[in-house]
Amino acid sequence: MAFELGPRRGIVVAIADEIKKADPPLSDEDAKHFETFDLIYRSLCALLYNYVPMSGHPGGSISSGPFVQSLLFDAMDYDLSDPDRADADLISYAAGHKALGLYAMWALRNEVARIGAPELLPKDERKQLRLEDLLGFRRNPVTDTPLFKKFSSKPLDGHPTPATPFLRLSTGASGVGVATSLGLAYGAKDYYGAAAPRVHIVEGEGGMTPGRVSEALAAAGTASLNNVFLHVDWNQASIDTNRVCREGTTPGDYVQWDPVELLHLHDWNVVRVEEGRDFREILAALRAALSIDNGQPTAIVYRTVKGWNYGITGRASHGAGHKLCSDGFYEALDQIRPAIEPKLPRCCEGELRCKGPDGRAVMEECFWEALGLIRKALETNRETVDVLAGRLVEARERLNRAGRRPRKGAPSVEKIYRIAAESAAGTPAELALKPGASTTLRNELGRALGYYNRESGGALFAAAADLLGSTSINLVNDGFPDGYYHSKSNPDARLLSIGGICEDAMSGILAGLSTYGRHVGVGSSYGAFLAPLGHISARLHAIGNQARRELSKEPHKPMILVCAHAGLKTGEDGPTHADPQALQLLQENFPAGTMVTLTPWDSAEVWPLLAAAFVKRPAVIAPFVTRPNETVPDRATLRLAPAQEAAKGVYRLRAAQGKADGTVVLQESGVACAFVEEALPLLDKEGIDLDVYYVASAELFDMLPREERERIFPEERATRAMGITGFTLPTLYRWVVSERGRKHSLHPFQKGHFLGSGQADMVLKEAGLDGKSQFEAIRRFVA
Repeated sequence: MAFELGPRRGIVVAIADEIKKADPPLSDEDAKHFETFDLIYRSLCALLYNYVPMSGHPGGSISSGPFVQSLLFDAMDYDLSDPDRADADLISYAAGHKALGLYAMWALRNEVARIGAPELLPKDERKQLRLEDLLGFRRNPVTDTPLFKKFSSKPLDGHPTPATPFLRLSTGASGVGVATSLGLAYGAKDYYGAAAPRVHIVEGEGGMTPGRVSEALAAAGTASLNNVFLHVDWNQASIDTNRVCREGTTPGDYVQWDPVELLHLHDWNVVRVEEGRDFREILAALRAALSIDNGQPTAIVYRTVKGWNYGITGRASHGAGHKLCSDGFYEALDQIRPAIEPKLPRCCEGELRCKGPDGRAVMEECFWEALGLIRKALETNRETVDVLAGRLVEARERLNRAGRRPRKGAPSVEKIYRIAAESAAGTPAELALKPGASTTLRNELGRALGYYNRESGGALFAAAADLLGSTSINLVNDGFPDGYYHSKSNPDARLLSIGGICEDAMSGILAGLSTYGRHVGVGSSYGAFLAPLGHISARLHAIGNQARRELSKEPHKPMILVCAHAGLKTGEDGPTHADPQALQLLQENFPAGTMVTLTPWDSAEVWPLLAAAFVKRPAVIAPFVTRPNETVPDRATLRLAPAQEAAKGVYRLRAAQGKADGTVVLQESGVACAFVEEALPLLDKEGIDLDVYYVASAELFDMLPREERERIFPEERATRAMGITGFTLPTLYRWVVSERGRKHSLHPFQKGHFLGSGQADMVLKEAGLDGKSQFEAIRRFVA
């Protein structure tokens, strides 16, 4: 019996058959205008690669051009004059290596509006991408060439960032862009409901091979995320092969599926376009995709040729092209030459002039002269420009007619930040903890996040790598419908199902969700796994938030990576899970203000730390919380500082009563609990009087004024301190700077090996981090 997939909600449509049954979506005349524009676009792609040598990917930019052009001038409802308009459809370049094409397309669209509908251009030039800005392609902001400075050209990153108008995300890292783009769609769908803006994602089949893409596709199919449209440039070429996928009976070099099969497997609708250069087929596919109403996400797979008519095709055109001003380059422009008289400059022929001391300026002059010819080509094809400009006007009119409004009961993410700012008055009564109570850090974090979620009307979405209850992140959903979010059957649930054990896709989707700006995405797993696997998405999210400030001074949009079951007290799971290395990947490892790590030791510190982090609005908040139950200490009786002090990031946990015999710096819950419960009574009995500091968040401490930092932890203290940490030794280096202090410091790897399995107290003992071992080490240090 032949194998068949089980029932799917999604359908597969072959557009070559469908187009024969329908009215042509494009008149002969309009088709010619689209083809004229595509010719100019392909020529500009060739110019960009030529005059910015070894920069960009001409092949994929060319093969994706026709469907991207069709999106911008036909399918999308958006307002060119307002790139930040909240109700507009979005386009996201998950295929970040197509940035060359993106910038070319954006600049040509800007020219179309400048010539044919100038009223559409944003008055703030930062929100345009002009032809002049192409002088900044893959240029650093400190570039000082004459024309770059004269025109105030934008430095255009090698892969897309939100410094470019109409883009929301930083993309390009393997497979992350699909997940983050889907996150945008989740945010739009939950905030607007049935009338949600559509999110169009540009990707290629090579970009679909990373595992995180399959995870993300599964999530969208499971949730019936019907406002997302994935546009696949299937050209079969990557950097190393011209046979990425299996095609028919020919095996692929990388994977044994084709994009249609993979997408349908994950319950997507799939519209297949056999000729990805035929504008009639493309527009028919877009019409078909938009008309499908079965509630499932939709992909359009375009069969294309990478580098079509460029003279170099397939993988050879992926990240390479013609040599500078070579015959091949000029031959690639033969089709457009009648429209760009005088002929293109040959000033860099032989590369001699462009290699001298003024080479960059000479190259820039040549580049600008060539760009001027592209401008002239558009100006002399005024009928084409007018047709396309009219379509840009229609896109805005369609958007206005749609009248999209937030759904009834839409969440208010701003309320989270207001509550956090007001929390100086203390922890909410329902979250307050009494000394002697037994609880876990993970539970209190879950309760705190649940409180914010109820107060904000559901502005937090949470997900876990099959660990919702285990990490207590399920408490985010308290007060909301049980079960996972589904756009039709369970739209008010606040838990996302993301493919199962899928930290990669989870962190990407939550980053995109937060980026949309109406939610905070919260993801949880073992810190041992989430810190490394979520690092790429977190870093790109931080890059995107930073880049966004080139256009707007709005604050960052936080996502939360809950590094749960952190530290050695997860010892029963063994060294594969009880990993002390996770914090080192994140703490002080991002530009200031973009990442805040939280390392509470006492459950009463969770609320003040989380509130302080929300107030600071970093791009990423990463709490490290442990699994075991701990007893809430009686801080007053033990002469410990109040838990609210943790919000400062570093605080003096216990002050010496007289002249201190020494200074000890603690970080991590397991070692801090062992110190307070076991080492401290021994020290008091011995008469050793210490200044004890706790590091609850290095980044929150850095955000304090310098004078306050010096008052809390004077720099000279670091010269005579020792440290005790449940994380790696380098996380202590800032607080313990002397060779002697570091020699006496305690950390999990001090005996030169990964630790074994067992109950928490046994693992701490093996590491020499139990209370008795701490006492003895401190006694040696102060001696």
